Amino acid sequence: MNTAWIVLATIAGYFALLLLISWVTGRRADNAAFFTGNRRSSWFLVTVAMIGASISGVTFISVPGAVLAGGYSYMQMVLGFFVGSVLVALVLIPMFYRMNLVSIYGYLEERFGLAAYRTGAWFFFVSKMLGASVRFFVVCVVLQALVFDPLQVPFTVNVVLTVALIWLYSFRGGVKSLIWTDSLKTLCLVLSVGCCIVFIARSLGLEASELPAAVAGHPTSRMFFFDNPDDGRYFWKQFVAGIFMVIATTGLDQDLMQRTLSCRNFRESQKNMILSAFIQIFVIGLFLVLGTLLYLYADARIPQAEQVTGDALFGLVAWSADFPLFVGIVFIIGLIAAAYSAAGSALTALTTSFTLDILRAHEKQADRDLALTRKLVHAVMSLLMVIVIVIFYELNNDSAINAVYSLAAYTYGPILGMFIFGLACRKRVRDRWVPLVAVLSPLVCYVLQSHSEAWFGGYQISFELLLINALVTVCGLCLLIRKDKKTG
Repeated sequence: MNTAWIVLATIAGYFALLLLISWVTGRRADNAAFFTGNRRSSWFLVTVAMIGASISGVTFISVPGAVLAGGYSYMQMVLGFFVGSVLVALVLIPMFYRMNLVSIYGYLEERFGLAAYRTGAWFFFVSKMLGASVRFFVVCVVLQALVFDPLQVPFTVNVVLTVALIWLYSFRGGVKSLIWTDSLKTLCLVLSVGCCIVFIARSLGLEASELPAAVAGHPTSRMFFFDNPDDGRYFWKQFVAGIFMVIATTGLDQDLMQRTLSCRNFRESQKNMILSAFIQIFVIGLFLVLGTLLYLYADARIPQAEQVTGDALFGLVAWSADFPLFVGIVFIIGLIAAAYSAAGSALTALTTSFTLDILRAHEKQADRDLALTRKLVHAVMSLLMVIVIVIFYELNNDSAINAVYSLAAYTYGPILGMFIFGLACRKRVRDRWVPLVAVLSPLVCYVLQSHSEAWFGGYQISFELLLINALVTVCGLCLLIRKDKKTG
């Protein structure tokens, strides 16, 4: 019970700080502030915000726990993230600023037509709603066990209360507030991971000079895998997939690009994108080092019968009796910072895309009516997220959650393919058939992935599936090329 009240007090304190930041930054916010931050955001502040924005609660828990099975292979993908971020900065960001876009899917309407535009918006909507909900669900389950079960509070009440608080601090200021709250999230994440590394190293009797050798000598610290091309951890698979993953899930994601496009001009936005990607390499490195230390600690201090691996390990060690209460509190701060900020930014991006891309309210309504529509949509998005999370909980099925993650990966492929075709080819296509191509492409990829080992001599399709999905979409669009017209 004491632990539950401590965690609850920590969450309450963190939310109080978020609400204060939201009130200060959003008290004079209008539609432009909500959607684009009035394009006056400091590029350095956006850089700090972007570092934390790319890390979810699942990442916070899972990356350290996953080093037992995958070593530091994730760093191969992170290196690809950096290259992809440079490409986003050099190719997409100047184009988005030149077109003065609020929603990045407006490019699809200009390049292809209304059907392609709405296809991109709907694919983003489904992917972001399901992806954000399942990530938030995982964290809600952790908090339910730590806080709400001891207090006999039902899971549904847990979700309703926390989503309501997220709505409260994000509905007014939108992206303008999120940049500040995400900066706080970055600070909390780095502080949390850094403190845990220091305390675990001390508990193991490791001095600062001994720490690198202890980590490097552990079997979980292997970073590069060049030996087996069929392995899902093979370097070139992960590196190339990381490049296109960040192009799709950052450069073509309304959630993350909404912050980037709030900078004053595209030059500042480019600096933000490249610097944040570079710093992210070191932040992810801290998570991986923490993972090795967690397993070193488990081997040395936790009885074999009580040992756990994977997602549960971080929380178990942080709340161990060997550590001061401060470590457990820091763990909770990092967890809620990662989870709640990600949910807030997802709600803002979903509100923006649904209001502008699907309802097209900005074309039909005056600014005052648009503000009312935007606030209503924001509330509906929050309610829908609650419903989806509760459905996950009632299903209580790991395979359903894994399917959602897979679905999120599938849905970005057609978006990436449409942008690649649009940028690489000047031909016009039959716009009304674009939705069919976008739906068929993931289905083709599902068949390929399901039979890849049997058809291709044991080859496993893993992260490169996104690129295959995009290429199938490009091929489908090539079949829709109109012979009579070109774009200007």
